[in-house]
Amino acid sequence: MTMPDRHTLAAWALALVLGSAGGWVFSEIGAPLPWMLGAIFANLIAAMSGLTPKVPQTLRMAMVTVLGVMLGSAFTPDILDSLGNWVWSLAGLFVYVIAATGLVILFFRRVVRYGPVTSYFSAAPGGLTEMILVGTSMGGDEKVISLVHSIRILITVFTLPFLYQLFAGYERPAGGLPPADAVLTAADLGLLLASAVVGALAAKAVRMPAYFLTGPMIGSAIVHLAGLTAAHPPPVAVGLAQVVIGAAIGSRFVGVPLKSMRDTFFAALGSTSLILATGAAFALGIQALTGIPFSSLILALSPGGVAEMSLIAISLGRDVAFVSTHHLVRIIIVVMLAPMAFRLLRGWFGEERPPTGAEADREKA
Repeated sequence: MTMPDRHTLAAWALALVLGSAGGWVFSEIGAPLPWMLGAIFANLIAAMSGLTPKVPQTLRMAMVTVLGVMLGSAFTPDILDSLGNWVWSLAGLFVYVIAATGLVILFFRRVVRYGPVTSYFSAAPGGLTEMILVGTSMGGDEKVISLVHSIRILITVFTLPFLYQLFAGYERPAGGLPPADAVLTAADLGLLLASAVVGALAAKAVRMPAYFLTGPMIGSAIVHLAGLTAAHPPPVAVGLAQVVIGAAIGSRFVGVPLKSMRDTFFAALGSTSLILATGAAFALGIQALTGIPFSSLILALSPGGVAEMSLIAISLGRDVAFVSTHHLVRIIIVVMLAPMAFRLLRGWFGEERPPTGAEADREKA
């Protein structure tokens, strides 16, 4: 294993210092989810200014593992009484993914005028890495697919916490972090650590999507459902996870030209608005059918990443187990079915073509 050079170390330090400083500022001004949103904002501004903050992948994976354990700790024995309603909401989720994807494909094709491959893989609500890799291999525009997904997550993560604060009466806990357990014993910590390590290794062995999140989540859920512990990771660990994940989102825009950001932003804003509106409509329908609160359903159906939306659910005090489960199922649906569906429908979508005429002139401008 080679040691990182000084430029890489400086980029890591910059991302984490900016993330911590941004989180502190957002905490001081009373913003919701301050440590993640502040880290995103500070690193995004730095990236757009020509700096090169970067979060080491191993650190991000470690913090997502902590988050997985936190999510699993929400699966208490009491939750078993609610599983019947989850069947209906998960069925609604499946229909929602198809409906939202179809609407956004039409938006990209008819309004934005993206090619068919780029439109399809930019529209899929989830699986950022997989959609970029598969979409590019099938002839899509890697830059556009990557930017649309990244900006969609950025818009969603920034929008929802402030909407909850403005319209849902959300009151942020002190410091923007969940309260600490009254007593956290060495045995509790050992169980949480074991669920993280064993869960991650098992999930990797069976090739689960995002194994470093899903494995610890399942492992933690097992020990909590079994009643072996009721402990949660300490708030400082959750705060660190927010800073690292937020810094990773913001630093994703390093090297993106302002023109590309500007050109893609309005396409991403329009598509994200469509997905959120579709999600809200489905949330209202599922609420009427099951009685599950709209405030949990809208988080479960919003087009953010699993880690990001789960952190929002933790911060807002919503049903974390419900929200995280629905996002994991959404990612599995998209990653498993989207490439397969595209291969079946490719003749209908047509081939990607290079821009011509006015489109080419617009790209050169």
